[in-house]
Amino acid sequence: MSEGFVKVGDLKDFPAESMKSVQVNGEDVLVASVAERIYAIANTCTHRGCSLSEGELEGTVVVCPCHAGRFDVTTGKAIAPPPKKDTTSFEVRLQGTDVLVKKR
Repeated sequence: MSEGFVKVGDLKDFPAESMKSVQVNGEDVLVASVAERIYAIANTCTHRGCSLSEGELEGTVVVCPCHAGRFDVTTGKAIAPPPKKDTTSFEVRLQGTDVLVKKR
């Protein structure tokens, strides 16, 4: 396994155009499968701490279920208010069919 990375599942666990919450070293992380790529960002909205995985995925954007803030899942960038602060983005690697996310 790649140094500093944690296996969070198999590719089949992340169907196209979907997202789910996983644990990486005790941290809640949102993993999204978009356009045949896997991305990972912190699963907590920087506005009020809501769980982003309970929101909606619209292309590469996750919409927070609490106040409709929007984050780009490819970068973690806050792209629509109320959040003003970006969320953390995590490096993702594929090793065969294993999906790995880098620990912080």
